[in-house]
Amino acid sequence: MGIEVKNQYDLFASRVNPLLSRVYAADIVNELTEKLFGLLLPSLQQGSREDLRKWDHDNILLITYGDSIQSQDGRPPLAVLAEFLETHLQDTVTGVHILPFFPYSSDDGFAIIDYTQVNPTLGDWSDIKRIAQSFNLMVDLVINHISSQHVWVKQFQAGEKPGRDYLIETDPEQDLTQVVRPRSSPLLTQLQTAQGPKYVWSTFSADQIDVNFANPDVLLEFVKIILLYVEAGARYLRLDAVGYLWKKLDTSCIHLAETHAIVRLLREILQMLDPSVAIITETNVPNRENLSYFGNRNEAHMIYNFSLPPLLLNALMQGKAEHLKTWMMSMPPAPIGCAYFNFTASHDGIGMRPAEGLLTPTEYTALVDTMRRFGGHVSMRSRPDGSESPYEINISLFDAMAGTVAGEDEWQIQRFLCSQTIMMSLEGIPAFYIHSLLATRNYQAGVEATGHNRTINRYKWDIDVLEAALADDTSPHAIVLKELGRLIRIRRRQRAFHPNATQYTLHPLNPALFAFWRQSMARDQSIFCIHNLSKYPQELQLSDLNLVNTDDWVDLISRDRVEYIDNAYTILQPYQSLWITNKVDSARDRTTPDPLIGNY
Repeated sequence: MGIEVKNQYDLFASRVNPLLSRVYAADIVNELTEKLFGLLLPSLQQGSREDLRKWDHDNILLITYGDSIQSQDGRPPLAVLAEFLETHLQDTVTGVHILPFFPYSSDDGFAIIDYTQVNPTLGDWSDIKRIAQSFNLMVDLVINHISSQHVWVKQFQAGEKPGRDYLIETDPEQDLTQVVRPRSSPLLTQLQTAQGPKYVWSTFSADQIDVNFANPDVLLEFVKIILLYVEAGARYLRLDAVGYLWKKLDTSCIHLAETHAIVRLLREILQMLDPSVAIITETNVPNRENLSYFGNRNEAHMIYNFSLPPLLLNALMQGKAEHLKTWMMSMPPAPIGCAYFNFTASHDGIGMRPAEGLLTPTEYTALVDTMRRFGGHVSMRSRPDGSESPYEINISLFDAMAGTVAGEDEWQIQRFLCSQTIMMSLEGIPAFYIHSLLATRNYQAGVEATGHNRTINRYKWDIDVLEAALADDTSPHAIVLKELGRLIRIRRRQRAFHPNATQYTLHPLNPALFAFWRQSMARDQSIFCIHNLSKYPQELQLSDLNLVNTDDWVDLISRDRVEYIDNAYTILQPYQSLWITNKVDSARDRTTPDPLIGNY
């Protein structure tokens, strides 16, 4: 080892060894460090500083499957998606989360057979790289489990290396009642092996077999996968189901210290590979547990804001801001270098665990019942005592906004647009599920065909049908995409919407109004975000806001001036939103330095 490489190794070891020592036995840490160094050496950026410019007010993400839009002419779905993005969303979104696009056996991609290949029914790596050239790419690292058809499982069954040591074999007589479950399926799956039947850990389903990170070779395997994804252009790595990664008997087997150490290790490795790449953890759990993945600003760069979807949905169903306000006031600002990942809909359902303890039992039940009336389904999970409780609501978000707890009404589009405007106003990075941007309805035929509740929000558009719908100015698909596109483009120009800009909850006397204040980090722009959560006109007393009377105030959405005089008020129409600012299009002003990261 030459002197230069030796110096690189010493620096690498000083950053990695302390983290490995939290997870693995002392006698293997040095050897493991050497193996990691050998893997990473060609790509290491030694001495790399943390990149605090990973995001700003301009970042907007789209969430989609690789085949959410298809063509009948034989083109690969990823190529069709790329063309749709370039045609319709090039000036709207800046990043794209393509849900698992690898060969898989179940769970619409989350039971991966081969992490290194693109599913040939979708396209190939050239299609992925094409999208990555125009948009910041998010790739799933399904880190907790693999498909039962993965080569490691086959090797386990045959007693061959390396797979024979990569799964978690467990005695079915072992007491596992403390284990927290996201599903009601059996925790253990029986596999037939050369040595007879064996039981292995399978947190999510019998087709999704958990891998054993207690074996350091498994860590090395996933680092190789990370290298591949970064080389392909990934700017975000989504750690799927990461909370369940480490298993320890007589514990809950969720959020264990070793799991947090692995997340911190992966962040440190990426810091040395490419400081611009961000880790996002997917932990659909109660709010306090979710927040723990920021660590001491040394774990996830971003965490999903899982409490937002059910609380926002409930607020619009009830027509009042009470619980949404209480939750928002309890949320700490994301640490610098970290951010919330805001969303209201995804390929999964609307998780109900993050709402536990935040809604009253009566409202919780009313929300579930209302979603069922609007065509939704409810997926259940098993509790340690053997009972079941709602895990998530499965419904198209557009159809979830068909009415309120009082029933369906004529305000569906306005209510839906209000929900999306709130989401993109909040502290964090907004992410729109493709079926929200397109106002896609419940896909009941898909649920009947697959037998899976989540299929209700996984419709696959034919590109010709979609283009025809978008060309019809009267269709909800065209109305929603056009208006959301307009709002997103306005938002992207406002520095007060930086993911780490100040957020302060306001307290108008009117309970139907949800209001908060955003201020740019340079403190030169303020935006007062006011939202009517009800289907009735509501009065806003401007004295409830702190409108400095030396500034001119304008609503960014309507472009109307806001005149502040004594006893002044304004009327918000049903589900109307206001973005009242003292500085329009602040992103055009590049002269004011950011106090935290310097000039743009």
